[in-house]
Amino acid sequence: MKALKWILPLAVLAAGVCVAVVMVINRREPDPQPRGSVPPLVRALAIQPIEHTFTVRAQGNVTAHTEIDLVTEVAGRITWISPRFVVGGFFESGDLLIEIDTRDYELALTRAQAALAEARVRLEREEAEAAVARKEWENLGEGPASPLLLREPQLAQAGASLEAAKADLLLAELNLDRCRIQAPFAGRVHAKQVDIGQFLNRGAILGRIHGIDHAEVRLSLPLDDFGFINLPIEHRGESRTDSGPRVLLHASLGGKSHSWNARLVRTEGAINERTRMITVVARVDNPYARGPDPARPPLPVGLFVNAEIEGKPAGKVFLAPRAALRNDNRLNVIDAGSRLQFRDIDIVRLERERVIFRDGLREGDLVCVSPLETPVAGMEVRLAEEESPASDRKPFTTLAPETP
Repeated sequence: MKALKWILPLAVLAAGVCVAVVMVINRREPDPQPRGSVPPLVRALAIQPIEHTFTVRAQGNVTAHTEIDLVTEVAGRITWISPRFVVGGFFESGDLLIEIDTRDYELALTRAQAALAEARVRLEREEAEAAVARKEWENLGEGPASPLLLREPQLAQAGASLEAAKADLLLAELNLDRCRIQAPFAGRVHAKQVDIGQFLNRGAILGRIHGIDHAEVRLSLPLDDFGFINLPIEHRGESRTDSGPRVLLHASLGGKSHSWNARLVRTEGAINERTRMITVVARVDNPYARGPDPARPPLPVGLFVNAEIEGKPAGKVFLAPRAALRNDNRLNVIDAGSRLQFRDIDIVRLERERVIFRDGLREGDLVCVSPLETPVAGMEVRLAEEESPASDRKPFTTLAPETP
């Protein structure tokens, strides 16, 4: 029994080994299968030449064209403030904004009027005495009379006193008028620093106001963009009479995008030494008026906006996505046999999302816009859209406007 326990497992193991050997000897070799390569799947766009106008994009903040501190020219206590003189309040040119206590200046005016009347009486008395002195000398004197005898110095002094009294009266009237602080232009209150009952010294700042006839936006442009727009540049001794290029301003307010029309009006004289950019100024007329869109809000000072500046006409050019550009000036083109070809192009301008060029392609050419790891001239590709001749494809004539 003990020998059987050892012999039975060994027999089973030997039988398994024999079966395995027989299977290895009698195995069949697999038939070789040919390995085929699948062309890469790509997207392509058909292009056509179009008449194009350059657009230069920039960003800036809205600023007031006119902004000043409202300052009192007389001392006194504030007795009245206009309801419009609040932060954000609108006012028109000549509107009364603040009144200062006038009693001291009314008394000063009365004293000045009295002094003027006294000076006139003094002058009339001196004129009469001078006439009497001249007549007496003509009747009794001999030879030329001295100016002092004829009371000429006294007459001149009385005349000067009269002129001084007139000046004091004008100053008193002016100070009284300055107690009524009026708006120098139509505008809006930017900051308010006083209130009713407050005593002010001469030169105290009442608040800050800015004009509302038009607003300005300072836009920084790279020097390379000079060739694409007609900048309003003035030379010494010359004045520019034509209007600058149009500008479309975009901004988001209340979760909605709004736009305002503007124009370039001038170029600032210096180039920024740090950024090597120049600043141009766009003007928006009547920024607080209601526009054609009743839902559009006014253009507030301090708002950050994106600007699209109308450029020069480019003539007939091609547009392609910038993602399709390879090696700075090359595009991958798919020929009629669905094979990849390399074309060098003459780039006119590179933008953030597209490339503008003139030569190198023909109308209807298919531009490959899909990235390829190792593109080779003549390699076969598959188009993502259905197979159809290039003439039947929807031509790629333009790109959607770039998102500012």
